[in-house]
Amino acid sequence: MIKKIINDDCINIMPKYADDYFDLAIVDPPYGIKIQQSGGTPKHLGFKNYTKKNWDNNIPSKEYFEQLFRVSKNQIIFGANYYTKYLPSSMGWVFWDKGQDLTMSDGELAFTSFQKALRRKIINRAEIKKDVAIHPTQKPIRLYRWLLENYAKPTDKILDTHLGSGSIAIACHYFDTEEFVGIEIDKEYYDMANKRIEQETKQIKLL
Repeated sequence: MIKKIINDDCINIMPKYADDYFDLAIVDPPYGIKIQQSGGTPKHLGFKNYTKKNWDNNIPSKEYFEQLFRVSKNQIIFGANYYTKYLPSSMGWVFWDKGQDLTMSDGELAFTSFQKALRRKIINRAEIKKDVAIHPTQKPIRLYRWLLENYAKPTDKILDTHLGSGSIAIACHYFDTEEFVGIEIDKEYYDMANKRIEQETKQIKLL
């Protein structure tokens, strides 16, 4: 397997790849809801009190979505209800049901380019406590494994433009994906994700 974790802006990296290079992009871009500025970090799950950052102040640009759709044949995009002006119509949305009544949202929506029936997957958000919690919007590894099992093949090349905690890289390792590329612009999260991924896989290739 080829696994690459890159510390850079995805806008700088995606133009380096040919059209349709990736079979599937599974991404979780900023929602533009200022989660760290509003005190939205879920401390009840054991997240550290990191320095407040501005990464979630704005949604990605039109250029981001143009590049994403250019380099990938299919896409799964979390938070897609915030980016509808950039997305085509699709019946194949996914609803991640967090499995508990929360003061925050009960779940999250993800656009998919697959023309399949809408699916709901129940995975309790508390599963994150089983892992090392390092990012305010961290998702369970099991959620990404379910996405790969239902929307990907081991021979696929997978892209994540906003790596965050690295959960998807670990899921791709267990799924035995042919190639995975993860991009993270924030050096602190990049370093923490690398440490977490290395502890899980011991075989990651760093760029």
